[in-house]
Amino acid sequence: MTVQTREVTYTDGETTLRGHLAWDDALGPRPAVLVAPTWAGCTDFEKDQAVRLADIGYVGFAVDMYGDGATGGDKEECTALMSPVVSNRALLQARIGAAADAVRGLAETADEAVAAIGFCFGGLCVLDLARARADVAGVVSLHGLLMPADNLPAPKIAAKVLVLHGYDDPMVPPEQVVSFAAEMTEAGCDWQLHAYGQTLHAFTNPDANDPDFGTVYSATASRRAYRALDDFLAEILS
Repeated sequence: MTVQTREVTYTDGETTLRGHLAWDDALGPRPAVLVAPTWAGCTDFEKDQAVRLADIGYVGFAVDMYGDGATGGDKEECTALMSPVVSNRALLQARIGAAADAVRGLAETADEAVAAIGFCFGGLCVLDLARARADVAGVVSLHGLLMPADNLPAPKIAAKVLVLHGYDDPMVPPEQVVSFAAEMTEAGCDWQLHAYGQTLHAFTNPDANDPDFGTVYSATASRRAYRALDDFLAEILS
């Protein structure tokens, strides 16, 4: 068993995107799991997540949401990259949808089922994938943003949805969690929400250590979240 990686170039309209594929070359075609990035873009964190998914039997695909593999190195750069995408939800949906289309039909996936996971900004991306597309098995948001899509006021969601949330996340207050639950119920989807107490934003990221900004790693919440994530993927992609 050897995990292989390669870059996959694909497009969304006139924008060239550079994703990173990881797969076990001892296995035949396997279901793909997209990894939507934090606001920093497709960094080593997302690429490592793709490798982790390959290690447990899927094809991992780290998604480029900005174009040409762009990444941000500080808060200002990350904000400048994310703002044009997060403020245009139709663009965001097209961009994450392009990744789902790109991964289908690759030799490593051969039109197997597609799921998606996302971290922080990426959590919003995969939730919008579920809101906009009916051809996704399921999505998982890890400390993701939960605000509804203004261009899809009443989505019907076929994908299964799992949200892994730090209850003390200052970027997603409790009232937004309640509104999200109402939206998912109205959308008719099979949804779950796990809220971890005493837990802030970015709790799966070992480098997160900025209490004033609300981003702090939690080994306990991270362990629980990954266990829930793996169980969910096994359920929807078996």
